[in-house]
Amino acid sequence: MHTPRHLENVREHCRLQSPFDADTPASAGSWEAALRGAGAAVALTEALMQGQAPTGFCATRPPGHHAEPDRAMGFCLFSTVAVAARHALHALGAQRVLVLDWDVHHGNGTNEAFRSAPEVLFASIHRWPFYPGSGPLADAGSGAGEGFTLNLPLPSGAGEDEWLGYVEHIVAPVARKYRPDLVLVSAGFDGHRDDPLADCRLEAVSFSHLGRQVRALADEIGAPVGAVLEGGYDLEALTASAMATMEALAHGGDARRVEPGPLVAAATEAVSRHWPVLRSSVA
Repeated sequence: MHTPRHLENVREHCRLQSPFDADTPASAGSWEAALRGAGAAVALTEALMQGQAPTGFCATRPPGHHAEPDRAMGFCLFSTVAVAARHALHALGAQRVLVLDWDVHHGNGTNEAFRSAPEVLFASIHRWPFYPGSGPLADAGSGAGEGFTLNLPLPSGAGEDEWLGYVEHIVAPVARKYRPDLVLVSAGFDGHRDDPLADCRLEAVSFSHLGRQVRALADEIGAPVGAVLEGGYDLEALTASAMATMEALAHGGDARRVEPGPLVAAATEAVSRHWPVLRSSVA
């Protein structure tokens, strides 16, 4: 997933306790923590793909979805979910993987890892424009991977209806057509209204509804689903939201249905160029 140069660079920064940038410090323990984070996501994926459990949650830090193949950034050293997805494809028999990233920041690292890879359907719901500056609706991947990247941007102040609408009316219909063997969630909780790093309006119950949407989709297509912790920086909001997600993934249940709004309409227009199924699903 990462270049040898990147691995050596991370190891050296951690040894020297030298920051990568203003947002990405490194301590003497960061190397092992990042390795264990990636390894935990791999272990989770193995358990899911080998039928040990239908769902799982990986509560690790540092997060991973900003780490590009040759660059650490945004608190992230290794692209944890991307490593897990690639392991499922290379070692565990998966033919296709869905990665849903609902962190409030765009998962640029995962996006770049699979930009040209049709074996991964990457869907990111994120505030835009916002850090790291990537992820416009028009970015659908490139080369053989064109159409397999779903960037679903939201404005500042977006709340539950917008997130749920994107999953219900864009991600789920495309995933049903795509038929992944594994669903991985980059589970960031910084879209919560109490989070200090963003200006969105989700509540803990919103993540429960998101979790139920994903569990229902995974059950429908017959794929296991695992979530890996990404952002979330208000500890009480993080705790409540992660617990709500774990409960929803474990037990399922009915998620809220929402009517498609203008954001869904714009996304349908863009994404349906590659996935015509969307037009019938929102008709």
